[in-house]
Amino acid sequence: MRKYKCQGCGFVYDPQQGIEEDGFPPGTPFESIPTEWTCGECGADKADFKPLDG
Repeated sequence: MRKYKCQGCGFVYDPQQGIEEDGFPPGTPFESIPTEWTCGECGADKADFKPLDG
């Protein structure tokens, strides 16, 4: 599964880790996160995340 990086603050969403406090357990692909979700670090929209190569 691909990681995604917030263009606002640099936070990286790693699907292998998930974000338990937001209700996304490990193994949750970024594509499965609701579009209304925002970055927990800076509040950026999900659309502001870009896939990391590799």
